[in-house]
Amino acid sequence: MTVAASIDTGRAAPDFELADQHGQAVRLSDFAGHKSVLLVFYPLAFSGVCEGELTALRENLGEFQNEDVQLLSVSVDSMFAHRVWADREGLDFPLLSDFWPHGAVASAYGVFDDTRGVAVRGTFLIDKEGLIRWKIVNPISEPRDLDTYRKALAALT
Repeated sequence: MTVAASIDTGRAAPDFELADQHGQAVRLSDFAGHKSVLLVFYPLAFSGVCEGELTALRENLGEFQNEDVQLLSVSVDSMFAHRVWADREGLDFPLLSDFWPHGAVASAYGVFDDTRGVAVRGTFLIDKEGLIRWKIVNPISEPRDLDTYRKALAALT
């Protein structure tokens, strides 16, 4: 497995534009000055650990997507796969497709596994000024704990 070191906290978050599960363009910079962003990379839709993580976010969505914070999730799956998965699981937050160029956004954040062709489990909290204030990066097989997200969001305010 080859994964570059993830981008450091305190740095400007790399901007991007990706399509969500409805084909709508979502740009990170659109939230600058308005909302912080919880950016969650995951390997693949329809996989067990990913499903568990994203459905837990769905069940606690008000904590991670509200007037102060926008939840954005990213994988290399196609927009079409995301749409089917979102509809099946009731995922109402943006599922962004880093499909082509394959893994370019995950690579920019240093969480792309170029051997497997997917992102590892990287999460970044980006403040309203566009700076990375917190991050956690787990291996593909290790789920993240929502309590770490809660603590990071509480420290941001």
